Amino acid sequence: MGKKIIVAGGGHGGIAAAAILAEHGFDITVYEKNKREDMGYDWTDIFDRKGLLACGMEMPPEDKYRLKNDMTFFSPSRNKKLKQHVPEDQLEIQMERKDIYNHIIAHAEKCGVKFVYETEILAPVMLGGRVAGIKTKDETIYADLVIDSAGISSPIRKKLPDALGIQKEPDKYDTFYVYRAFYNKTAPVEDDKYRVYLLFDNKQQICWVADDEEYTDVLIGRFTPLTDEEVEDTLGKLRELNDDLGTERLRGGQYVTIPVRQPLGLLVADGYAAIGDSAFMTVPIIGSGIANSLKAARLLADAVLDDRDELFSADTLWKYQRDFYKKLGAGLAPIAVIKLMVARFSPKDLDYFFDNEILNSDDMTIGADTNSIMCFIEKLMNLNSLKLKVKGVMSDFVLSRKVLGMNTRIAAVMAITKAMPVRYDRKRVLSWVEGYNKCFKIDKGVKKCFHS
Repeated sequence: MGKKIIVAGGGHGGIAAAAILAEHGFDITVYEKNKREDMGYDWTDIFDRKGLLACGMEMPPEDKYRLKNDMTFFSPSRNKKLKQHVPEDQLEIQMERKDIYNHIIAHAEKCGVKFVYETEILAPVMLGGRVAGIKTKDETIYADLVIDSAGISSPIRKKLPDALGIQKEPDKYDTFYVYRAFYNKTAPVEDDKYRVYLLFDNKQQICWVADDEEYTDVLIGRFTPLTDEEVEDTLGKLRELNDDLGTERLRGGQYVTIPVRQPLGLLVADGYAAIGDSAFMTVPIIGSGIANSLKAARLLADAVLDDRDELFSADTLWKYQRDFYKKLGAGLAPIAVIKLMVARFSPKDLDYFFDNEILNSDDMTIGADTNSIMCFIEKLMNLNSLKLKVKGVMSDFVLSRKVLGMNTRIAAVMAITKAMPVRYDRKRVLSWVEGYNKCFKIDKGVKKCFHS
């Protein structure tokens, strides 16, 4: 024991994995580009509390979190709305991002993890086909294993050699560009405290306006970058519908990018493992990824601890990939297919689903909890449920083709996920990854998933 491990970037999953491994005697350092006080956006996050428990952390003090409100979804025309009814045992907690970091970092430091802040990572260090460390602005740092926790734009992942077969950049519709801020609250809210507007203003965007006790929380997101002028125009239209949304910005106001796609097809290489946003572990429609990252931290740590010879090769780290897809990825990947279809819906298409009750409250009741996601997928693929939904869109030929195509593609994704190689064989793994990635290409037929 005592092998050196680098965590590149201060993502939640990377820090959590570091804590578990440090407790077992590994020499672990987290390198993060931000200052300690700048860790975390100035906003609240919603996540499944089971993520903390999965990686051995205690729950934070009760005054640091509360349970999330159910969301109410409005159709593009706003003639119809659907409200979630999330079971109590699946309710997520809402917590300040900075408090989440305070909790996780304090736990990691207690376990023996070292942190180096204000260190910009430029690229991986390669020795042949093995990741052997990181390059920063000031030095080259070698390690026996690099855990890539540097986010959606990770300079490690983006600069890996092509031969490793790890996808470097997200595709179209894989990234959500978000503006989020908190404004003064100008009226009480009795019902529909968390309002989500789908394809708001007949544009390919999602907005929410949420009652947050002391202020009103606003999010504007879409698949293309936002400008200040577009944000102000959208805020004005949201204020016309929401009396509680004031004009004084109290906090936030950041523009960020969030991965909303299937998990990375290949998570590991010799000396390398990706986790969190670096591995695109968010729930594709919701965008929440903290709980998945924390749960993945336990799986990664277990794989490292099982490597008795401490080789940290793609072969020995393959257990992490297998376990992640078995417990999390198998549910996340089909959701990405749904996201791709929804991204191609017109406001008229979505109104049709609402107006003809093809969508119902149960369909919208999905959280970041693993059981919730799997129940949603199973229900969607249920033959009787599928027949009802297809029957509902049969009068619209184009829409019916979209729905049938989505379910066919979901079935293909589920099948290829189950067909993941049991053991690491480079040729077979790269062939599987190629087929997996093709399942999410909107211009590719489903058969392409199985013929790479």
